Amino acid sequence: MLVTPSQGAAVSDLTVIVVSWNVSELLDRCLCSLHEALERDGLQARVWVVDNGSSDGSVDMVRSRHPWVHVEALPENVGYVRANNLALAHLQGQGRAHWLLNPDTIVYPGTAVTLLHFLDTHARAGLVAPNLLNLDGSRQECAFRFPGLFQLLFALGLLPPRFYHTRLNGRYASDLFDRGTPFPVDHPLGAAMMVRDQTLVEVGPLDEGYFMYCEEIDWAWRMASAGWERWLLPHVAVTHVGGASSQQARPQTTAFLWESRARLYRAHRGRVTYLLARAAVLLTFRSRMRHAPSPTWADAYRRILEAWR
Repeated sequence: MLVTPSQGAAVSDLTVIVVSWNVSELLDRCLCSLHEALERDGLQARVWVVDNGSSDGSVDMVRSRHPWVHVEALPENVGYVRANNLALAHLQGQGRAHWLLNPDTIVYPGTAVTLLHFLDTHARAGLVAPNLLNLDGSRQECAFRFPGLFQLLFALGLLPPRFYHTRLNGRYASDLFDRGTPFPVDHPLGAAMMVRDQTLVEVGPLDEGYFMYCEEIDWAWRMASAGWERWLLPHVAVTHVGGASSQQARPQTTAFLWESRARLYRAHRGRVTYLLARAAVLLTFRSRMRHAPSPTWADAYRRILEAWR
């Protein structure tokens, strides 16, 4: 059953956290699908929506259409990471696991209960995630190896595109997904990842040095360092629209992405790899800044250069 906001802090099977910003229609669809899935799965779940200062009526929509959801309405956009951590700080210890869902996802019966059962039966699994599908049912790339120099060069457009979807760029082979059996990964895409409560206790929450982007990579890297496994379960799925919030502020979110990458490489890659990556980024974005299409883009490129200097 779903645990309503008025039912106190009793321990449930699962807590679900959805951080949202100005995507009211997508959020409504996500919560409708989540409600049906959790009811059919028979899970005792507590659901939080953390709204990052939306101006599109998201908070009123959730309160009127989904009274079973606790809404944390923030006065401003504090970022994806801080918003999730706010919820995790309240919900730690109130569920066996915590499911971080993007608001542009559609959840299906069987997915949450399967992910939770995997955690229950694999003692060192700290993080699990489902297969992610596009709206047309095709598979998204949703699991990756930890990024190194080659992945960054692909992101800069400096390596041949024909190798983009290969192991050279940190991708897992298609046959691993086609087999339909769980397989270990370095990190999943963060749209629908479920973390064990005990892993959260040991590793800590997301790093708030990341406003958005790369936070799930850093989290998985810290879990790996602490001996926790990360798994992808390709036989269960969540549909993910992708980029619904971030595309609303593209120059700014581009800056956030590359600022986060700078932090990630400094934290987790050796000095030689970082210095080579830094040189590539500085050369590329100095060139782009000279040909910036607008002052807004020029400011974004300036922020990126400052982060990597």
